[in-house]
Amino acid sequence: MIDKSRDQFYMRLALEEAKEAIRAGEVPVGAVLIKGDQVLATDHNRCIGLNDPTAHAEILVLRKGGEALGNYRLNNTVMYVTAEPCPMCASAMVHGRISRLVFGTLEPKSGAVESKLHFLQDSSLNHRVNVDRGVLEKECTKVLKAFFKEKRG
Repeated sequence: MIDKSRDQFYMRLALEEAKEAIRAGEVPVGAVLIKGDQVLATDHNRCIGLNDPTAHAEILVLRKGGEALGNYRLNNTVMYVTAEPCPMCASAMVHGRISRLVFGTLEPKSGAVESKLHFLQDSSLNHRVNVDRGVLEKECTKVLKAFFKEKRG
């Protein structure tokens, strides 16, 4: 059974990371990886700061989670992310074998979970990730829209 207040708690942590990304001049996406009640990792997009196109929030928390657990297989973990993951991040979640993804808002230009692709619903994959969306959706959408409105004038 899904605990809505628990999901909101961890999504708020992800939103705080997204706000850190804004302060760093990065696209405001934040992510949190948990196992049980333990936060394994939190981070935000760092592509610009690290000069690394793979430094998405989701990839960074997967890396940190693997280090924390001493294993690249992140069984029984849940990832909270403010925006729908891209194809790279969705694929990494399958390879890392996370159990569940919770995301806040759709990403109509590059979303690989519902918007552009339905990658995680592909039954031919070797691992299935359970997906829930819309947790704190308004707040997550607001952060992204405000960032791009300011960037694009």
